Parts: sequence; structure tokens; C-alpha cells
Amino acid sequence: MRRISYFVALILFASTSIAQELDKGVKNWYNGAKYGMSTDVAYAKVLAGKKSNTVVVAVIDSGVDIEHEDLKGRIWINTDEIPNNKIDDDKNGYIDDVNGWNFLGNSEGENINDVQLEVTRLYAKWRKIYDGRVYSELTDEEKANYAKYKEVKEKVELERFGAKKELEDLQETTDLLTEADKKLKAHFGGDYTLDQLKKIKKDPDLGEYAEQMIRLSGFDLDYDGYMEMVKYYQDILDFNYNPDIDPRGDVIGDNTSDINDRGYGNNNVEGPDAGHGTHCAGIIGALRNNGIGNDGVADNILIMSLRAVPNGDEWDKDVALAIRYAVDNGAQVINMSFGKGYSSEQQLVIDAVRYAEEKGVLLVHAAGNDGLDTDGAENYPRPQYKSMNSKFTNWIEVGASTRFKKAKIKGGYIMQDGLAADFSNYGNEMVDVFAPGHDIFSTVPQSEYDVYAGTSMAGPMVAGVAALLKSYYPELTMFQIREIILGSVQKTENLTTPLPGDPSQEVTFDQLCVTAGIVNVYNAVLLAEEKTKK
Repeated sequence: MRRISYFVALILFASTSIAQELDKGVKNWYNGAKYGMSTDVAYAKVLAGKKSNTVVVAVIDSGVDIEHEDLKGRIWINTDEIPNNKIDDDKNGYIDDVNGWNFLGNSEGENINDVQLEVTRLYAKWRKIYDGRVYSELTDEEKANYAKYKEVKEKVELERFGAKKELEDLQETTDLLTEADKKLKAHFGGDYTLDQLKKIKKDPDLGEYAEQMIRLSGFDLDYDGYMEMVKYYQDILDFNYNPDIDPRGDVIGDNTSDINDRGYGNNNVEGPDAGHGTHCAGIIGALRNNGIGNDGVADNILIMSLRAVPNGDEWDKDVALAIRYAVDNGAQVINMSFGKGYSSEQQLVIDAVRYAEEKGVLLVHAAGNDGLDTDGAENYPRPQYKSMNSKFTNWIEVGASTRFKKAKIKGGYIMQDGLAADFSNYGNEMVDVFAPGHDIFSTVPQSEYDVYAGTSMAGPMVAGVAALLKSYYPELTMFQIREIILGSVQKTENLTTPLPGDPSQEVTFDQLCVTAGIVNVYNAVLLAEEKTKK
């Protein structure tokens, strides 16, 4: 089965059709009824007129555009820190951390973004040990890791071979589309719409170019989206599966195994590519009912931006430090829309989650976009590690649902997803619940908006629900809120959906997650009302 990076969701699962109006059925559907979360009903029927308290939600991600028009007043401010005086005023170890912290940079303001995947880091590390060595000469410890080395080597080399082949196969198409886009932009004086292309299909000079772009739109792509896909494969070669680079060593130079080596990072919480993190932040808490953009799930929250997720795999150390930072600085909910197939420093993350558990902080994690059963498949961080006897008690693992009741399948290919998104990971032990994660319209940098898809979008839905409940029912602990969210889902036992990753199988939701349902704000609010009145 395929393993797709969380950030590829921005390319392969995004709605990027040519400069057309947003489908009215998409905007804010996740807050509506039917297969949305009934958020709007909850506000109208139960929460109207009620007082709420502000809740801090930490977003561990690629960064957040803290100046976005639809996030005004929604950004956490560290009031114990004097901005830009280059002094650690609150003595928490982070200088000028006014809105959070960037763990992917250095004190000089340099940042990293395009990096290796964890599997490549392991390959690069072990290659130095094993290349040119005879197995019989290895130490017992080296022999113990040899099988793993062979595994990661094969995976890296296979991915590199595949990316090279894809780029070679796409080269002719890329050349044709580049020429077509250049001619069409010259004709239209800039960007063009699908309707404009259809009108010039019979033009003797431009018709062929228009036809090429129209065919591309049939794959829900425009030229920019297509080039992003090409860039994805190029990034595999240049960064993600390139064992010969070390951007972290070049810019940061810390020991990634030592949690106490903390003298790095800076206060640039947006970073060079904050699209993913800004989208998640908008889902959680974009201003509601202001007539622009989307409506966030929670209406009285502050977003703490913790940049720890690059274009590639995050480091366990950064994740652990970000969790600890969030807990120590007042976050009550932490959203984590990232993941990877290998984890080198698992104990650092386990210890950090335990720390959050002790402090009563809830962690919400996206299950991943690989169409895999994570009860068996490795996906990190996870609700339960092999070294643990039971799952974390402060964790919610989230799969992605859609707005569609029934899938449309043609020739074995999914033309429209079923109720469970085809890309979503699942597991009736490791995944707790599903939430809207398909066709999600939300904030992106420069006060713009876009439609993304992925469990990365489903996670912040649940983080938003948790924050909403804590805001209106502050007497509830985050453990109680977790129970309420999971105990109030919209049940789907009468509906079937194609098994994510394998549309030939039809399954029920009890085979996909613990609760067999989709998160529902209205039900959760009613249950919170019931529990707080006792």
C-alpha cells in the first residue's frame, strides 16, 4: 500500500481546479448537519447567550500566519515576555517567545524547511556503519540493527528510483503544459478560468493549449497544482529521500538525541511555509460569522504556534519539546497533524506525552493519510507504543470522514469517496474517531483561503471541539472532555463505506475506529450539559 507524506495531502488531495468559484457545498460544510459536526446547531440551540472562557490551543505544525485576517484576536500572546528585546524575560529558556516558538531554526533567524524523512536519516546514519563491512566482523549490537538497515536502504533506494521514473515519465507532459500555460497567460493577460478555456477550444492558435488545460482540470488540477506534484517528486530526490544532505546539522547543529540540548530555535512562528499550520489553526478557531473566510469550530480560543514540522519528517526531540512548551505555557489542548513511519527517539515523545498527561492536557493527533490499518502499521507518534501496556489517557486519534454518504467507483477507481476518506488511516483499536477531513475550506497565509484534505484537517476539528467544550464547561477536566467527545459521536452503524486504501472492500465504521462514529459537536454539548448539571 502507498505511504503518503502528510504534506502531500496539500498537493494530491487539494481541490485545485482552474481558478473557479468555490463550490457552495464545500464552504463550512463541516460545521453543518448531516455528515458535518452540527457545530452551528450547537451554538444556536444550546450555547447562545452562554458565557465562555478563553482556552489556549497549541498547534504543533509547520507554522501559523499570526497576522491572518481571519485569526485576528485569536493568537496567543506570552504576556510575560517583552517583544524583541532579546532577553528571556520569563526565564523559560526561550528568548522573545511572544506567540510560541520555532524549533526549526537557529538564534540568527535561519530556518530549515526541506529535510529528509526519518527513514532516510536512519539509512544515512547506518550506512556509515555498514557500508563496506563484512557481516561476520560486526559487533553483536551492529548485527542487531543490520536487518533494519537493509530495510531502510531498500525503501530509500526504491523511493528514489520511483521518483526518477515519475519525473522522466512526466517530462514531456511538463514541457507541453509549461508552454501552454505561458501562451494562455499571454493571451488572457494573466490567470484564466475553465470557462475561458472552453470558449477558445476552437481557436486555431490557442485551441490545442486550451484542450491540454481542460484535460488537466479533469484530474482536479490546474497548471500550478500540476507543478506542485512535479515538485513533490523532485523533493523526494533532493530532500526527503536524499541521504547525502544534513540541513539540520548545517543550520542548527544540535544533538537530536539529547532533550537537554535546547539552545536552538527562534521566535519566527510562521516560518517559510505555514500553509499547513495556518489551515489547521483556521479550522480550530477562525473568527465565526464575520462574513469572510471560514468559521472555526471554537469561538473563544487562542492559538499558540509551535513550528516543529518541516517539509519532510519532524524530529522526535522537537515534538517532545513542543509538547512540553505547550503544557508549561498554559495550553489545554494540543493539535498534532503530522506523522511518520519511523521514530528514532520514541522515549522522548513518550515522556513528553506522559508529562502532558500528568498536567491534564489533551493531545489530538491526525491518524495519517496512507490508507493503512494502524493497529498493525507503524505510524508515529501514536496512542500506544510497543513499550506501553495501555494507551495514553489524554490522547484522541482521528481519521478523516467526508460529506458523501456513498462512494462512486468506476473501473475499480474511486470517483467520489465514501463516508470514510479513501486516504485515511484507520484501526478499530488505535483510531478513536473520525471527523471531517475532506474538502475543507480554511485559512492559508497572506489572508487567503484554500481547500485541503487529509486527516491533518480532521485532527483540528476534534481539537476545536475539545476547546469549545472546555471554554463553555470549564469545570470539566480534559479527561472528561475526551470521554464526552468519544461518547457522543454520530453513529454510522447503518452505513457502509469502501475500506480506505482498498475500495474493493465495503466495511462498517466499527471496523475503522473505536467509537464507530463521527465527531458531533451538538451531541457533545448536550452530553456536557447533562454531566455538568448533575
